[in-house]
Amino acid sequence: MALRGGGRGSGDGFVTVSDGSVRWGRFGAAGVLVRHVDSDGSHWYFLARRSVHTHQGGTWAVPGGALDHGESPLEGALREFAEEIGPLRSGYRVVSVHEDDHGGWSYWTVILEVDERFPVPDRLSWETAEARWVTAGELRELDLFAAFRASLERMGI
Repeated sequence: MALRGGGRGSGDGFVTVSDGSVRWGRFGAAGVLVRHVDSDGSHWYFLARRSVHTHQGGTWAVPGGALDHGESPLEGALREFAEEIGPLRSGYRVVSVHEDDHGGWSYWTVILEVDERFPVPDRLSWETAEARWVTAGELRELDLFAAFRASLERMGI
C-alpha cells in the first residue's frame, strides 16, 4: 500500500492488522514509560489514566499515540508525551525500546530513566484524566490498558 503525505498528524487514522483487529496509527504508534530508581533500588513509573473520551478510557497506560510519517519511535513517543503531559525535561536516558508487532503494525514502548521524579503537571491534555508516579508493586494493581498489561512481562517489568 502506498501512503502519501507526511508531517504532523499524518499518522492519524485507523488500520486493520493481519488478525482483523483495528489499531490507531497509520504508521504504528509509540509511548514513553518513564521510570526512576530510588537510592534504595525501588522502581517508580510515571503513568497516565486515559480520559473517558479515549479507547479504554479510565485505564492506566503510558502517554503515547500514532507515529507520523518518517518519525522514529523515540521521536513519536516524546512528541506524544509532550502533547499529553507536557515536555519531558532533559536529563533522561533511553533504557530500551520494545516493539510489539501486531502483524504489520507495531507499538513501540520507549523506556526512559530520569534522575528524579518530576512533579505531575497541573494541566493535562483532554486525552489524560490524571497522571502519577506509581511503584512497581502498585503498577500491577491498577486497571491497566489491556495491551499495556500484556506487554509488561515482555518488557521484564
